[in-house]
Amino acid sequence: MRRFGTLLLTMLALAGCGRQEVGTGHGGTKVVLNINWQRLVTESGETCDRCGGTQEELRSAVETLRESLRPLGIEVACAEQSLSTEQCGKDIIGSNRILIQDRPLEDWLGGKAGQSPCGSCCEALGEQVECRTAQVDGASYEVIPAQLIVRAGLLAAAELLRPAGASPCCPGPGGAQSEGDGSPGCGTGESGSS
Repeated sequence: MRRFGTLLLTMLALAGCGRQEVGTGHGGTKVVLNINWQRLVTESGETCDRCGGTQEELRSAVETLRESLRPLGIEVACAEQSLSTEQCGKDIIGSNRILIQDRPLEDWLGGKAGQSPCGSCCEALGEQVECRTAQVDGASYEVIPAQLIVRAGLLAAAELLRPAGASPCCPGPGGAQSEGDGSPGCGTGESGSS
């Protein structure tokens, strides 16, 4: 757990230098990190193998995020949306999709959605289909690991804590924006000369 706390503080520092005060007391603001997961559920209530595995990973990740973000005043809400075989037949890439703050998990991690054959979905739908995968850091995941969900959740939490109108990069000397590589985070504020 200590590792996640350290990771969270690092992510918050990278997301912005200031921390917006949040609370639930008198007049305080409640901050909610929303996670939505979509998956195939057949008429008999079953799901495919990769969605079943992702469900276990998601529940573990949500618990970790809740424990890690609670001290910061962030509540984690997780919703699981069932997609029928008819819905998946029209848009199979919608199954096993995790949205964090209405953005796909892959977007938060600089990855992309992919597809690969899924035998249990083929059986449920009665046709050959390629289901959603997450492609992150050069690897492709059919079952989305808790580690990726936690990483994406921490990045989204950092966004929630950024003061309104704040830039994703820290002000440099004299309040000017530091130059960096364009990624969210703080530049060094140092010039290129030694």
